[in-house]
Amino acid sequence: MDKPQLPYSKPHVERKPISVAFDGLRRAPQRAMVSFLVTLSLAGCAVGLDFKAPAPPTDRDYVQQEVSASSAELGQRVFMGATLRKDWWTSLQSPELNQVVEQALANNWSREVARANLAKAEETVAVARGGLFPKIDAVAGAGRQKYGASFLGPQAAIFPVFSAYTGGAAVSYDFDVFGGQRRQIELAAADTQVQEEALNAAHLSVAGDTVLTALQIASIRAQIEAVQSVIASDQQNLTLVRKACESGVATQMDVTSAQSQLDRDRTMLPPLRQQLSVAQDALAILVGKSPATWAAPNFNLDTLTLPQDIPMVVPSELVRTRPDIRAAEARLHAASAAVGIATADMYPHLTLSAGIAEDGLFSGPAGAAWSVIGGLAAPVFHGGALSAHRRETQDTYQATFAQYQQTVLNAFKQVADNLHGLSNSADEVRTEQQALDSASAALRLTRLGYSVGNAGIVQVLDAQRLQQLAELQLVQARTQRYVQTVSLFLAAGGGITEPLPKPQGKFAGERDIPVSSLNRRTSGVVARP
Repeated sequence: MDKPQLPYSKPHVERKPISVAFDGLRRAPQRAMVSFLVTLSLAGCAVGLDFKAPAPPTDRDYVQQEVSASSAELGQRVFMGATLRKDWWTSLQSPELNQVVEQALANNWSREVARANLAKAEETVAVARGGLFPKIDAVAGAGRQKYGASFLGPQAAIFPVFSAYTGGAAVSYDFDVFGGQRRQIELAAADTQVQEEALNAAHLSVAGDTVLTALQIASIRAQIEAVQSVIASDQQNLTLVRKACESGVATQMDVTSAQSQLDRDRTMLPPLRQQLSVAQDALAILVGKSPATWAAPNFNLDTLTLPQDIPMVVPSELVRTRPDIRAAEARLHAASAAVGIATADMYPHLTLSAGIAEDGLFSGPAGAAWSVIGGLAAPVFHGGALSAHRRETQDTYQATFAQYQQTVLNAFKQVADNLHGLSNSADEVRTEQQALDSASAALRLTRLGYSVGNAGIVQVLDAQRLQQLAELQLVQARTQRYVQTVSLFLAAGGGITEPLPKPQGKFAGERDIPVSSLNRRTSGVVARP
């Protein structure tokens, strides 16, 4: 990524030729002055440098080594250079989940906050654009006055008391010769883009949180089912031990141990049910409802489908697909415009004001009055404040550029972490399944051994404990594989490559930073099942 380039050692002014007929100015001062002001206004320039977006990263991959597996028969494939769908959650193939996500995107209050902030920012642009036009105000006044002897000489003292009024219009216009107002518009537009990306980020966050919370509900329900299965197994053990005790094969201590195991496993259910209730309440808030008025669906891991083909943009395009990076670029744009504003404050301001009114006495005739005043204010000495402020904005630009670079690096890290996570979570599911199969077989054989006197109750309980842990860990591993896939979707920007549709057609304006067209390449990245 490019280093910041700030040739701000001295004010940068791109001047355009100003054609003024100085001979005509001597021959016709008024006509030449009007021509000079109009030409100067049209030839105005914006000081400072025009913003240029940082060059896209040149990285070709997110990780040093290709994430692969010896067998991709049931694995996931990440296709580099492909585009993720905006409704990426539909790849999980759950109609219930699709409905809940759409409901959350329509009703979540965090998105409403982002929408309102965007509308506010767009009105700020409209306010800034108003500075390019003349300001016209209606003015009126009335009063009663008596002149004193010090006004217009001693004879003024005999002037009678009179009542007068005036009414008309006043016009003022700042020619914005050095583009300070235009830089204000540029800054406001960049701030609007920041809020636009905040809305995109809220959209992505709400969709991601909704899917992840649904996965959490499905995982907890699966764990509850696993614990209930363990409790049922404990009851079978207790029945087996009691029969053995009645026949004299087992002792009362064996019965007590089996009962203790059953009671201990039952204590696992209340915390899981609490976690389930908390997750269901959180999902209700995400869809904009209270937990008392909305019930979350009973999501099940078995009804979800793990996406096998995962599209992923190339690294150079990631800066265009993540809202946080686009927002960081917009903040950099705003910082650049602030440098131009501070630079313009160091140059003269040319203003023109005019007024036309009707003046008269309440008891006498009235007449038209007018005035035209031109003003030029140029900073001469401000104690170094203007130069210091300009340097301050330049330092702010440098800091904002560093923040942009860090945001890009963090995004690359998130993608790389989740690419590794796809492979590792697939390995975890495979090994946990093998552990569960082995533990289930060991438990079955231990119970058979106990029934014929070849194993003790302690061995049965240990085998059951291993089987219980393996079953719970398999549920968590399966959930983690879904979470890693969804996290990769979120790290890639959720498929939001352009502004989202705005409600009621109120939000206007397009991105003023062009999206570069880059060559795409396609390759397969395989995660093991």
